[in-house]
Amino acid sequence: MLGDKSAAAVLAVKDMATAKKFYEETVGLSKAGVDEEFGTMYKSGDSMVFIYPSEFAGTNKATALTWGVGTDFDKIVESLRSKGVTFDKFDAPGAKWEGDVNVMGEMKSVWFKDPDGNILNIVNAM
Repeated sequence: MLGDKSAAAVLAVKDMATAKKFYEETVGLSKAGVDEEFGTMYKSGDSMVFIYPSEFAGTNKATALTWGVGTDFDKIVESLRSKGVTFDKFDAPGAKWEGDVNVMGEMKSVWFKDPDGNILNIVNAM
């Protein structure tokens, strides 16, 4: 039924101007279609990310969005770090940390938050 249909991540934010600056300048997404005060659509690879203002922004305590970046992982992590992004660590069964990077065999991951506390994730393989 929905398996062959496109999907988009939808993230609540408190302040659209701050969120737009973060997603455009820090993360590097490009606007695609809707760009109104009620929300902005971004293109990310073959996927879409929609941000919209909500009083519930940042209340999700789990990962809201993950990017699979392949061999660009280290370069992207360093680029985000150079733009002031800080990465989060957490206790999890089997978690092995090498600096800010969680390593699980061949898989590497980092987590960080947008200005509203939405938890974002980058992995080298999906």
